[in-house]
Amino acid sequence: MSFKALVVEQDEDGKKSVAVQELDESRLRDGEVTVAVEYSTLNYKDGMCMGNSQGLVRNYPHVPGVDFAGTVETSKDSRYKAGDKVVLTGWRVGEAWWGGYAQKACVKADWLVPLPDGISTHDAMAIGTAGFTAMLSVLALEQHGLQMGNGPVLVTGASGGVGSVATAILAQLGHEVTAVTGRPETGDYLKQLGANELIAREDINTLSDRPLEAEQWVGCIDSVGGDMLGRVIGQIKRGGSIAAVGLVGGVKVTASVMPFLLRGINLLGIDSVSAPYEKRVQAWQRLAKDLPMDILHSMVTEATLHDLPDLGKAILAGKVKGRVVVDVNADKAV
Repeated sequence: MSFKALVVEQDEDGKKSVAVQELDESRLRDGEVTVAVEYSTLNYKDGMCMGNSQGLVRNYPHVPGVDFAGTVETSKDSRYKAGDKVVLTGWRVGEAWWGGYAQKACVKADWLVPLPDGISTHDAMAIGTAGFTAMLSVLALEQHGLQMGNGPVLVTGASGGVGSVATAILAQLGHEVTAVTGRPETGDYLKQLGANELIAREDINTLSDRPLEAEQWVGCIDSVGGDMLGRVIGQIKRGGSIAAVGLVGGVKVTASVMPFLLRGINLLGIDSVSAPYEKRVQAWQRLAKDLPMDILHSMVTEATLHDLPDLGKAILAGKVKGRVVVDVNADKAV
């Protein structure tokens, strides 16, 4: 039996080519569960795997796709049976292991999560790693004392995948949300997601000479890193927390230790790649409960396997808004 997949190949000079190909099922890796993939999505890492970035993918040819959702076809693990709806995010699938940009995937059972009631496979990929990471961030902030009414919560990179879902979840929970974006044209979109206030990226993306600034945010979900994270650290209210989830603004952070010592703030690292099974189940159950699906659908762009090479370039250039859902079984480009 054969299946379609988006395949990345690399020649001896390191030049990559990306195209939809027909592959035999014998090419699949030896996992415990074979899934008929229905939908995947687009993440920054997917753009890197398809683009000129090196290091994420070691072996070619390769099938990217960090996330996928679909129906179990066969399983060697008693936790799953044919017909079960499942979702996969993380575990370096799409990097070190063939991923979701294909009609078939064979993976380890430990990497899968049963889809909760109320979330379809399409919805699961509208959420994807970005939305899953956003919910892990909300859970971490709540575990460290975030409560409604204590003050505004800052979301950086708000028009991106993580930021969009984070904004929608926080607003649904009743928090006052301030959204940071470098794309003023997304202002109406962010307001529709529930943002109460917008801040231009350039107004917060430069370091301050003062180690402590006025206390402004009771919490923050930061998908940018770099100088922006360094600046926000000095603005968090006493006892508040920052969930750090991204690094598109840089991997180095310049900050003072004083906000940690004098205000008792917390910097929380969010690992969505290898989060344990129990935490994954909790996050997906909360997503089913706390993410308004009408808002989720409003942030989705539909795509096919054929659209992905161009979309990969677009996400690396910061030109993708919200979430992209990829129908791996559609024949024509959107």
